[in-house]
Amino acid sequence: MSVSTLEQSRLALALRHSPIPALRKLTLAENETTVILQGQVTSYYLKQLAQETLLPLLDGRQLLNRVQVVTATETQNS
Repeated sequence: MSVSTLEQSRLALALRHSPIPALRKLTLAENETTVILQGQVTSYYLKQLAQETLLPLLDGRQLLNRVQVVTATETQNS
């Protein structure tokens, strides 16, 4: 499974062009059957928003949302 770059994926572009800065920091790993969404956000709303951003672009692939919800102080320490 490879980590996406802007040139490789419409999914990565959708996150990179998000008006929400937290979503632009997330990463993707994808292959022909699966997309893994990874990173950290500060609320379950942002986690769901990231997932909903990608769902229309999956082209039949499975999405594994492995985004962690952490407090703002936890993200500063990592």
